[in-house]
Amino acid sequence: MNKPDVETAPRRQGLRDLTNTRNLGKRLLRAEWFQRGGSALISAFLALVWRTNRDTDQSTDWETLLEGQFPAIFALWHGQHILVPNAAPRDRPFVTLVSRSADAEINARVIRRAGFDVIRASGGRDHGAVARKGGVGALIAMRDALRRDVNVVMIADISKGEVRQAGEGIVRLAKISGRPIVPVALTTSRRYVLEKTWDKTTINLPFGRRCLKLAPPISVPANAGKDQIAAARAKVTSELNRITEEAKRAVEMSA
Repeated sequence: MNKPDVETAPRRQGLRDLTNTRNLGKRLLRAEWFQRGGSALISAFLALVWRTNRDTDQSTDWETLLEGQFPAIFALWHGQHILVPNAAPRDRPFVTLVSRSADAEINARVIRRAGFDVIRASGGRDHGAVARKGGVGALIAMRDALRRDVNVVMIADISKGEVRQAGEGIVRLAKISGRPIVPVALTTSRRYVLEKTWDKTTINLPFGRRCLKLAPPISVPANAGKDQIAAARAKVTSELNRITEEAKRAVEMSA
């Protein structure tokens, strides 16, 4: 009988312990009591952040900029979107796309608590992945929401894709719906950036200043071809980056 190597045996045990710990963590995250309690705590924290951050005099007024342009498709960057539901006009309906994975359930519940409706689906980087994960159905659901005068909030860049580069999905939604894309950026003077995350997720903190920036609407023709779609993606990317930097400068100057 072969005896286990003195170095290999502890390593295998360590891997088993790590796997068990991860499985336990997943079960905890998916437990109903944890989902309910966690979403309530996060919602309360975000409400506190919103209330205790004073607005700068450089924020964009939704109604003034978008008079006659509702409903619209509001574009956000991954990791910079956490506080946006608290900033949206309360007298207008909004819906947003959230992954249908069980791990995203808390996120969906937090968004609902902020007053948004939720479409559960996942996109992808190729048409096959989109079809498998429900992205086509999500695109149709968002188009139908816009037809019912419901505004759509959508992350512009693709999860784990090229950061701060608008994907094709948001442009195609504008094309098939006939509704404009409106880039949105919101930041606070006090914030914590998770530097090791791919999207530099930003957690807004209480007791500072906040600034909300919206860029002018971007339209995509119904007959837009490949070149026009690429140009629209570039426009969404440049405008989102521009207003993100403007919002940051505004809160830093007023801090």
